[in-house]
Amino acid sequence: MPNSTPSEGTAAPRLLDVLRDKIRVRHYSLRTEQQYVNWVRRFLRFHPQRHPREMGAAEVTAFLTNLAVAGGVSASTQNQALSALLFLYRDVLEINLPWLDEVVRAKQPGRLPLVLSKSEVAAILRLANGLYALQLRLLYGTGMRLMECMRLRVKDVDFTMQEIIVRDGKGAKDRVTMLPQSVIEPLQAHLQSRRALYEADLAAGMADIYLPDALARKYPNAAKEWGWQYVFVTTGYVRDPRSGAERRHHQDEKLLQRAMKRAVQAAGLAKPATPHTLRHSFATHLLQAGYDIRTIQELLGHADVATTMIYTHVLNKGGRGVSSPLDELVPQGLLTPHSQLR
Repeated sequence: MPNSTPSEGTAAPRLLDVLRDKIRVRHYSLRTEQQYVNWVRRFLRFHPQRHPREMGAAEVTAFLTNLAVAGGVSASTQNQALSALLFLYRDVLEINLPWLDEVVRAKQPGRLPLVLSKSEVAAILRLANGLYALQLRLLYGTGMRLMECMRLRVKDVDFTMQEIIVRDGKGAKDRVTMLPQSVIEPLQAHLQSRRALYEADLAAGMADIYLPDALARKYPNAAKEWGWQYVFVTTGYVRDPRSGAERRHHQDEKLLQRAMKRAVQAAGLAKPATPHTLRHSFATHLLQAGYDIRTIQELLGHADVATTMIYTHVLNKGGRGVSSPLDELVPQGLLTPHSQLR
């Protein structure tokens, strides 16, 4: 009886289960797990009736090319798909072939970050409502990323020292940023209502919260303690996609993204600002205020100061601080001001 090639319908479930296990052993985030599984599944569907062991650089390149040409995806999305396939071959199938290093990554465009002026930030913050207004003020006032705000826990807010400890940020690094004085009072008021909700959950036996890594086994009671609770949580209980446990999770970030979009539209701004734009604005406005770039680097959690240097573009007037020659003609009397033209 000839050997049959496993199709995605028979091989994929086992392969994807192994993929998930390998990702969890390395403590990758749930989002990374979901994205990697999705890309591997799409790769298998793009080459039906073929197992990844039977494919090589040509098949991977064809898949990535199709994403760019037919799918019109960005360079970052294309590179994310490549990273998922590299993980599949190297860490799941344990195949380290020369062609893995020959697959070319898409060139990332060198774009400058979108930055809002202080008046534009103020307009957005004024027009945001309720809890979203507090969250947006935190993003702008601390430089936190969107998910860092969503995953903020009670124990990491220090009102005495007026600082916030950002845990497990990008690159699995912790850092310290400031707690703006103007948000202390509203944040304390929010935590009072959050404490009442926690007490109700505790009485109902539903105060258990997700703990990272093996902390739940190391500290069995920590998941029910007040300090480990999320500052911003869902209105109801949700099911954990990994453990299946039903409990209160941190707030869905899409709610804040939509609130930001509504505020931007209400302010009449044409800029496509998102919550992450407030982080860019935080860094830029600190630079404009004269703060040292190394300090800003630490507040943002950048591994390389070169990443922080991108915000210096706003400190240069026009094109790298060069005045346009057109602006020299009017003061010298060589050109009539445009307002006097008929």
